[in-house]
Amino acid sequence: MKPWLFDILACPLDKHFPLKLYIFSFETPSEEFKSFFEIYETRDLDLIRKEEIINVFQEESKTLISDNLVIEKTEFTAYLMSIISSIDELQNIYDKSGNTLSKKCFTMIKSIIKQKILDYIENNDPSQIEEIFPELYFLNKIKMDTEIESGILFCSTCNRWYPIIETIPQMLPDEYRNEEKEVEFLKNNKNLLDEDFLNQELKPYNL
Repeated sequence: MKPWLFDILACPLDKHFPLKLYIFSFETPSEEFKSFFEIYETRDLDLIRKEEIINVFQEESKTLISDNLVIEKTEFTAYLMSIISSIDELQNIYDKSGNTLSKKCFTMIKSIIKQKILDYIENNDPSQIEEIFPELYFLNKIKMDTEIESGILFCSTCNRWYPIIETIPQMLPDEYRNEEKEVEFLKNNKNLLDEDFLNQELKPYNL
């Protein structure tokens, strides 16, 4: 499961959004996270432009932007506000994996990168959009190019949890779920969850 999918997933039972996401492991190797950092830190605009992730258009004196997160060409300010909303969704993601680089990525996006984009919005100068290309590139890469191998999606309204197994979110109705396998999944990963989570009236199964 790629992190961008979390932005649109709702509980299939009560339609609650947003869910909470607990990441247990990534399929993405640490070297890939490291490469995103290196491009961000060197601010290699030539490489970023070459990948054509962020596209800027001039139409009728308006600046429109699209990327892999905001797919439709969108007016400059509206685009940046959509990016901020996408960053805010990360507040509901809890990285419990042992990958220190992935943790660093999420922390940096929620703090340094978000603030840099907010500061840029205040300047409101579309002609200088490339100043934040590294920030936009980094966010796109983390959300679109990384893969969560294992974890849990949790609905805080109905207390239902849904496992992510081998990158696939298992979001089936209760009657189609396998109690034995899912309880075993919860047992195998309980060390990654705190007592407050495990002491809830989890549905449809608990330890």
